[in-house]
Amino acid sequence: MKLATLALLAGSAAAFAPSSQVRSSTQLNAFEDALGAQAPLGFFDPLGLVADGNEAKFDRLRYVEIKHGRVAMLAVVGYLVEAAGIRLPGLISYDGTTFADIPAGFDALAAIPQAGFLQIFLFAGILELFVMQDVTGEGEFVGDFRNGFIDFGWDSFDDETKLKKRAIELNQGRAAMMGILALMVHEKLDVPLIPQF
Repeated sequence: MKLATLALLAGSAAAFAPSSQVRSSTQLNAFEDALGAQAPLGFFDPLGLVADGNEAKFDRLRYVEIKHGRVAMLAVVGYLVEAAGIRLPGLISYDGTTFADIPAGFDALAAIPQAGFLQIFLFAGILELFVMQDVTGEGEFVGDFRNGFIDFGWDSFDDETKLKKRAIELNQGRAAMMGILALMVHEKLDVPLIPQF
């Protein structure tokens, strides 16, 4: 019995011993210093989507992440504004339906007229195809859609400040994607947005 216990203890101690395997510099860590690879996770690619080190694939996925983050930030703000009871003035359709008649959240999907969905779809399509692109080729980074038109002082920042602001946008977009998902889940679970005391 003593020998079995000793063998069990020795075997379990080996599980906590440091690994002798040395990590080599390969394609797997090609993006570990990329923007967005921040503590505590570092570069996080659990599905191995860019494990091959393909820069074009990484840039495409980063573009999609930034775009979805921007949409999610707008969605969170829109959700909270609607939950606060603020609506646009006027009619949403010619049948007399006002914006105030449209409920918040998922219930709005049943209340918006079909022509309203068509307008939303067309507007998003126009933005996607003609506006939200680097049309002039002047973009400094993936997701830079200024096209030599809107600056808001960006060109006056030094490189370190630009990198910091891009990292802030990326992290805020990630948080907003989680935030809008949480708001939608809470709505489906009938959990109030603002707790009742």
